[in-house]
Amino acid sequence: MWANPRLAGYLTQALDHEFSVVQQYLTQACLCELWGEAGLAAYFRKEANEEQGHAARLIGHLLSLGLAPNGTRLKPVRPGRDLREMLLLDRGLELDAVRLYQDALHYARRCRDEVAATLFAELLADEQGHLAELDRMLSELDEKGCDPVRFLEEICHV
Repeated sequence: MWANPRLAGYLTQALDHEFSVVQQYLTQACLCELWGEAGLAAYFRKEANEEQGHAARLIGHLLSLGLAPNGTRLKPVRPGRDLREMLLLDRGLELDAVRLYQDALHYARRCRDEVAATLFAELLADEQGHLAELDRMLSELDEKGCDPVRFLEEICHV
């Protein structure tokens, strides 16, 4: 099957991004474990698993186009020093994903590639959900001003 080079570029950019986010969330999970915060670690591991699922979908699509996946341009990990900073850094990554998927979706629709458009639309919806969740968590954290473990138990149901 022929692969539009620009769409292939969007797929590869997306794979790079998803792998970067998986690395970020896993690093944050491990850091929380070092701090003795099992609830926080579980939350970040759950997020890493969701992002890994996105990467798997992208890999599957690349393979269906006859392209070898090559997610090698990872962003540096920025774990943060506390929960608020972690969430703010993660929000930036999710915002980057939303922008990327909006651009990719727009281009896929212009090219009339419905398969790619559907994939990008679904990933965009997931990332918009993650962004909304982070915004809600940051707002709740600011309002409650409570410790991270209690916060996650009350707000995130971890």
